Amino acid sequence: MTSADTQSVSETAAVSPWQDDAARDLTRNVGDRMALFVRGEGAYLWDAEGRRYLDFLAGIAVVSLGHAHPVFVEAVSRQAATLAHVSNYFATPSQLALAATLKRLAGTGPSGRVYFGNSGAEANEAAFKLARLHGRSADGTVVRPRILALKDAFHGRTMGTLALTGKPYMQEPFLPMTPGVEFLDSTIEALEEAMDDRVAALFVEPIKGEAGVVALPEGYLEAAREITARHGALLIVDEIQTGAGRTGAWFGFQHAGITPDAITVAKGIGSGFPIGALITFGAAGDLFYPGTHGSTFGGNALGTAVASAVLGEIERADLLTNATVQGDRVRAAIAAIDSPLVAGTRGQGLLIGVALHEPVAGAVVAAAQQHGLIVNAANDRTIRLAPPLVIGDVEVDEFADLFSRALGAVHDALLPDDTDPSEVSA
Repeated sequence: MTSADTQSVSETAAVSPWQDDAARDLTRNVGDRMALFVRGEGAYLWDAEGRRYLDFLAGIAVVSLGHAHPVFVEAVSRQAATLAHVSNYFATPSQLALAATLKRLAGTGPSGRVYFGNSGAEANEAAFKLARLHGRSADGTVVRPRILALKDAFHGRTMGTLALTGKPYMQEPFLPMTPGVEFLDSTIEALEEAMDDRVAALFVEPIKGEAGVVALPEGYLEAAREITARHGALLIVDEIQTGAGRTGAWFGFQHAGITPDAITVAKGIGSGFPIGALITFGAAGDLFYPGTHGSTFGGNALGTAVASAVLGEIERADLLTNATVQGDRVRAAIAAIDSPLVAGTRGQGLLIGVALHEPVAGAVVAAAQQHGLIVNAANDRTIRLAPPLVIGDVEVDEFADLFSRALGAVHDALLPDDTDPSEVSA
């Protein structure tokens, strides 16, 4: 698809002053900003011109309670007026309460431990260090130099987590990477073949969100647990996108009924407040010792109080069930549109990938925004949906109408009349 194609499905507009400001003042690590949002409520956003949008991205699976939820607002206000930060030389009641909650929801048992950071990347950095510590003997000798991750996986953009991210085009500008990471095909056979007693850890996402909402093969997590345990390697599950109830369980690994050695969480646990965590199970919790890791702001009183309130509301309102019910309704609504562009859907709960026959995801995103709907192109053939967990029937019906219009606009602009996209796919 050419830039002219994209322009044909979205109206051109004069550059606004805020766009000039963004182009001048912000680093260019992302493309042009698509809108200037000034307010949010529930599943809706408003831009600087007062136009309302249905938000089916939620800050990329972050705003789990929706925008400006009363529980979130009250928690921020109450804790900010009490205590925000004291450093990790000390503990706070909100930090201890959130750690206990995360252990309970993850099912770690009494031996579990929690390390707090400020983002998913920081949580995965901590997990990377955990793997390295597991790879050393008591005298400090490296006995497990290998770490396994999956091709096309995404674990972050810091130098450590980028080494775990199986996307060569992301790594290329920053080579050489931190050594020791090997990337596998996402099959049980590839894992069995690669595994030996020199492996410190296997990193996996239950659903590869950035790869286009691609689930692991049936039985993969169960097999990964057995294979890693047999060889003494850690199984570390990245729940940054799949956690906090998004898939219909608190964490994606729970659908498989396994117990990992560690999980990483962020995004939805704070519903917009920056917070991340590494949660360990069993003996993995004893690997860190004083001086091996730290964070100035990690586990601050404000962030942990907000996350506790968010998780409490998800539990009180039974939003795990809502994620399952409304996720099914979204999939059914997409199927009912019966667009020739759509090849199907994948994912679980309210983390949904819409597969396209043609590489027109960017055009669909632009057309959706023109119609007042926020979605995301995970790649050129996948639309990613990750709406707030609080959406109901009204929002799903509105989504179906707006998404149908966007798909229709792209189809009319980019494909010949009466052409089946599946017949012309490259």
